[in-house]
Amino acid sequence: MVDSKIALPSFLSADKMPRHIAIIMDGNGRWAQNRGLPRTAGHRAGMEALHGIVECCVHWQVEVLTVYAFSTENWKRPRKEIECLMNLLVEYMHKELQALYDQNIQIRPIGNWTALPKKAYEVSKEAKEYTKNNTGMLFNLAVNYGGRLEIVEACKKITNACLAGQVTMQEITEDLFASYLDTGGQPDPDLLIRTAGEMRLSNFLLWQSAYTEFYRTDIFWPDFTGDHLAQAIYEYQNRKRRFGGLKQEQEE
Repeated sequence: MVDSKIALPSFLSADKMPRHIAIIMDGNGRWAQNRGLPRTAGHRAGMEALHGIVECCVHWQVEVLTVYAFSTENWKRPRKEIECLMNLLVEYMHKELQALYDQNIQIRPIGNWTALPKKAYEVSKEAKEYTKNNTGMLFNLAVNYGGRLEIVEACKKITNACLAGQVTMQEITEDLFASYLDTGGQPDPDLLIRTAGEMRLSNFLLWQSAYTEFYRTDIFWPDFTGDHLAQAIYEYQNRKRRFGGLKQEQEE
């Protein structure tokens, strides 16, 4: 029986749910500073917020959830903060892995996650292997991820495929290129949510977000709840997505 707190709100249409939701989880540090707490406390609170959002997405039949956990640029942060983030990744997986598995979620780290510190890498690998045969929601965890790097790496893979005679120049299309990205085979994000008021992509899913609906909120990530997610989806469901074209009534 679905918890009534997680049931799809009545003002949302089950037929118009975004297949793929991407989230830039921003504002952990500012949330903590506003409370006189260290930034690390904000990151821990953000981890707790993620638990609730994953639960909502599963129960609301979202096919893919991608969250920006750690970018290639985040290595510029203070060493202690980086250590905290890596330790929280390990803690999150140890704490949540079995529950995620039981909900038929497939966890897929994306980005240059094999270059993470040893414990973070090992727990990410374990999560990927443990859930690889699950058939429910796909949970992309973007760790050590950068959109530009992802595109460069895809170019290298296609070049190698061409040199090996596996692909010809004439066969390279947008669809083929997309298949070489970390999200190959997945639908592009329908909705991208950014918390904490910023208005930029921050090198996140650059190729995939060409026609993604962007939703910005001033809410800091640790305060972002299922109610806020529902509001973002409601706005998405009330937008007209034309993908560069026009509706028939506008053509006449």
